[in-house]
Amino acid sequence: MVGLFTNPVFDVLHYFFAGLFIFLSGISSDFSRSNLKRGAKAMALALGITLVTYFMDMTIVFGVLHLLASCMLLFGLTRGFWEALPAWVLPILCIILIVLTAPCADGVTTQTPHLWLFGFTTPDFASADYFPLLPWFFVFLLGTWAGRYVKAGRLPQWFYTARAPRLALVGRHALLLYVLHQPLLYALTMLLRLIFIR
Repeated sequence: MVGLFTNPVFDVLHYFFAGLFIFLSGISSDFSRSNLKRGAKAMALALGITLVTYFMDMTIVFGVLHLLASCMLLFGLTRGFWEALPAWVLPILCIILIVLTAPCADGVTTQTPHLWLFGFTTPDFASADYFPLLPWFFVFLLGTWAGRYVKAGRLPQWFYTARAPRLALVGRHALLLYVLHQPLLYALTMLLRLIFIR
């Protein structure tokens, strides 16, 4: 079972799907009435997760929800700057910065404390889930650029007419489902452990 989670194929898939999730979150930010309000709500939930996981001895210091909340807040504060850039500049800038800062995704070891937010961690740093701002903020920002074209109706017509009601329902309650799925899966894992590992 341990080999399943240490398989190099899953390492690649982990980053691919995490990147896709963050990119799609960036796209949806273009449709938000207030990224600041949405980001503050997500950050409150993220800090709640940090508190709960601290008492479970598996603290999540800066996981994916912390990242997404931070990205929403940063984008909400700086949106005018990014949108003032020529349309071709932002994707090129984001791709270059993603490539340059990619090593930070796992944490680059440093002796300088308090830089874990950006992907520079001291040897004693630990987080059960870790998604620093570098390079992931630029993945999110790339999504906000793509969101402009999605919102403007620039994609093929089928993209706007295709319907998947169940997926739409999940999308409308994504934050709630994200928060609930963790304790449910944890409880299920502990139950299976009690049944099969004695």
